[in-house]
Amino acid sequence: MAGLFLGIDVGTGGVRACAIDAHGKIRSMESTPLPPPRQDGNAIDQDPELWWQATIAAIGKLAGKIDLTNVERISVDGTSGTLLLIDADGRPRTPGLMYNDARAAAEAARIAAAAPAESGAHGASSALAKLLHLLNRGAADGARLAVHQADWIAGRLAGQHGISDENNVLKLGYDPVTQTWPAWLDHLDVPRKLLPKVLVPGTTFAEIDPTIAASLGLPSSARIAAGTTDGVAAFIATRADTPGDAVTSLGTTLVVKLLATRPIFAASQGVYSHRLGDSWLAGGASNTGGGALLAHFSAADMERLTPELRPEVPTGLDYYPLAKPGERFPIADPAMPPRVTPRPPEDHRFFQALLEGIASVEALAYRQLSNLGAPPLRRVISIGGGAKNEAWTKIRHRALGVPVTVAEQTEASYGAALLALRGGPA
Repeated sequence: MAGLFLGIDVGTGGVRACAIDAHGKIRSMESTPLPPPRQDGNAIDQDPELWWQATIAAIGKLAGKIDLTNVERISVDGTSGTLLLIDADGRPRTPGLMYNDARAAAEAARIAAAAPAESGAHGASSALAKLLHLLNRGAADGARLAVHQADWIAGRLAGQHGISDENNVLKLGYDPVTQTWPAWLDHLDVPRKLLPKVLVPGTTFAEIDPTIAASLGLPSSARIAAGTTDGVAAFIATRADTPGDAVTSLGTTLVVKLLATRPIFAASQGVYSHRLGDSWLAGGASNTGGGALLAHFSAADMERLTPELRPEVPTGLDYYPLAKPGERFPIADPAMPPRVTPRPPEDHRFFQALLEGIASVEALAYRQLSNLGAPPLRRVISIGGGAKNEAWTKIRHRALGVPVTVAEQTEASYGAALLALRGGPA
């Protein structure tokens, strides 16, 4: 068999492993569940050893289905902002503070006073806020490095720690434009020795640890590549690859991401950019979406009403659906009320008007990214539960004026495998 490329996705509910061939075709995909993290108020953490054991189990399941002796490169993605401290041998000195851990409110206030508005390090759940929290509580004793979830798993595979990627480090304060750790971190007394070396996602940095390789049925020649975040990996999985390509996530909220030729930042609207090689992934999130629909209809109601929709005949109603007051992007207004009146007497027309309203917000979001300097919208790839609604796809096509398709693959592990496939030497 020709070379294989392995992607590991360390997600919230489990670890998924995906093996692809040199043409990007999936050869096998397996997963192992993870128990829920420990939660105490805003503190949400997990034993990192659980991630490692689930990774071993997922790769082991792959080995039971296909021959892994031809694996050439491995890349790992993880939840964005999940952080831990490790010692010189890679042993955890702290639990993994999860992506949604928001205990570091006081530290977030310090960051707000020091960091530029466009930095990805703002907020109590940022990796930098978590690092400052750990430092303030003496957790740095014996610690050698601050690493993200994906960094640590890749480091265990390689037997070499201290390597991260340009996507994971965004919330740790890294400046993706200058590709440096900025000077303002010194005002927060961040020990530079704790910060990882940053590589372009997909860059190989080490061969796999021989002992690990032997135990997992992997070749000792397999190379470990710098990974990415789960969100970026899911974008890569859609195969969007040209400036103007966009991915809309139709979940509880509406999230838009667009490949651009330059970084786009609008801190007041939560718009920021990840570097992706020579391109940039600019994105923002609206408060409209599936949650706004569920404020009026159950999932069963929507399934029942969908056959009655007439996407070729617009309702003419100008809605801005929100589950509750407040919007962040494409309109930054924390007090903005939902606009869902007048309500037609027919439920199916009201449902269609809500779908049209969300499609209008989506179109406005992409226009706003264009106003901020993004390239013209070329095509939109849909992911999330709402992507399955063909009538809504037709409505969105009319609102967006570009081809709208549904992603064939959205698994982050597949995106990580593609990253390994596209990667190269350091």
